[in-house]
Amino acid sequence: MITNLHIKNIGIIEDLEINLNKGMNVLTGETGAGKTLIIDSLGIICGGRFSKEMIRRGEDHSYVEICIYAPEDINSVDGNIIVAREIYSNGRNTCKINGRLVTVAELKNFMKNYIEIHGQNANQQLLESSTHIKYLDNFIGEEIINLKQEYGTKYVRYNEIKRELRNNYGDEKEKQRKLDLLRYQLNEIQEAKLVNGEEEKLEEKHKIIANSEKIAKNLSEASMAVGENTIDSIGTAVRALEKIEEIDKKYSQKVEELRNVYYELEEISRDINEYNDEMEFDEQEREKVETRLDTIYDLKRKYGNNIEEILNYAKEIDEEIRKIENVDEYNNKLKKEQLVLEKEMNEKASKISEIRKRYAEKLNEKINKELVDLEMKNARINVKVNYNTNEFFENGKDEVEIFIKANIGENENELTKIASGGEMSRIMLAIKKVLAEVDNIPVLIFDEIDTGISGKAAKSVAEKMSSISKNHQVLCISHLAAIAAKADYNYFISKKVENERTTTNVKLLEEQEVLQEIARISAGEVNEVTLKYATELRNKKAS
Repeated sequence: MITNLHIKNIGIIEDLEINLNKGMNVLTGETGAGKTLIIDSLGIICGGRFSKEMIRRGEDHSYVEICIYAPEDINSVDGNIIVAREIYSNGRNTCKINGRLVTVAELKNFMKNYIEIHGQNANQQLLESSTHIKYLDNFIGEEIINLKQEYGTKYVRYNEIKRELRNNYGDEKEKQRKLDLLRYQLNEIQEAKLVNGEEEKLEEKHKIIANSEKIAKNLSEASMAVGENTIDSIGTAVRALEKIEEIDKKYSQKVEELRNVYYELEEISRDINEYNDEMEFDEQEREKVETRLDTIYDLKRKYGNNIEEILNYAKEIDEEIRKIENVDEYNNKLKKEQLVLEKEMNEKASKISEIRKRYAEKLNEKINKELVDLEMKNARINVKVNYNTNEFFENGKDEVEIFIKANIGENENELTKIASGGEMSRIMLAIKKVLAEVDNIPVLIFDEIDTGISGKAAKSVAEKMSSISKNHQVLCISHLAAIAAKADYNYFISKKVENERTTTNVKLLEEQEVLQEIARISAGEVNEVTLKYATELRNKKAS
């Protein structure tokens, strides 16, 4: 249930807070005081559309927040769920559930489990034929639950098999097309005969070839610099020092160091000469290296960032080709399982459909009885169950849709094409009355459901709303005394002008104030006669 509603900067509402209660909460008040804005605000917090023109003049944003008491919900904190939505004039939109940011779609999906809004333009659930099967199944209750669960388990597996067959190339043309592509890719990689590490060696070789002239020139200069003259000079120095090395230890030490230099220079000189000899590259060698690198680069562009990745991809392709070539056996196994499932699902769906058709007649009877009480004596609801022989759905093979014949002599047609706004509200009220005990939406909101009715119909509407409020929290905007008199809690909505600005106020009425409000809306004035009538209405509620 909603325990608190906080609204800021929507229309003439500046800053309004309402504490709501269990049972039937009725809002009455002056025309234009902001009653509909309160319902609009609840629509906004339920993920409904918002126009920036709704933002109070002079403000840059609107804010709606509600506290829902739902101790059984895993999202609750100490039993409460705080839902907030803030909308700015620049279009920015912020939605939160217990402080966690969510999208508008997530907000809408969450709130539909808690609040239903019904009114002249807000019977969206009743307008969606996809919800009609839910109304019927909720009415049936336990008799259909196990069958639906058994069917649902098979339906999930059935869809898994269908997806797997699609992914396993159950279609012969698709399978052949995929095989041709994979074989081409594998052949292209295999023909290249790639070797791990060869790209780095080729790039190094290509770099040397590209700089061969520069390398040869400098190697020649280096060779001349450390050539025979330099080595001979060091050899002469070694021989000179050898003649005096026995005189002092320091001379023998230098002889040893010079010998090391001599040997190292000889080795360096040989290496440089060898490098120089290796620098003979022809154009054919350059072209061979570049062609090979181009091949590697092309394969990298298609199949991986390096040779290792390309080779791994080739392994994956090879495995996939083997899988596709041998998939027929596995697919045939899946198809056999699919046929078994289809047979079992048909049996379950047929039983489910029989139950639905039987209960649809009972539901029609009960709803039509309620419609008679709501002064729709000539209207006839018909919940139709059509068995689809060609397709499986999530809840069986039935397509359920509510039809209505609004008046005697007229043709029966889809509910959405015939019923007016006021009729839709009363039809929803009749459905909710029948389903009150099994309907799991905790909060029902009715916006001026009494439009266009009076007398006996108004009394019946009031009684049915009161009955529904025993299983749901009901919030209703009304102009009828009969409905206000049935309320467990009455709120008076008014407006006042301060500093040349109009603002909305709300007040929870005491019992004497309730009687005065019932008297006011019953006859437009409060006097002894109207107060007596109001007292009688309230006494009937109490009894």
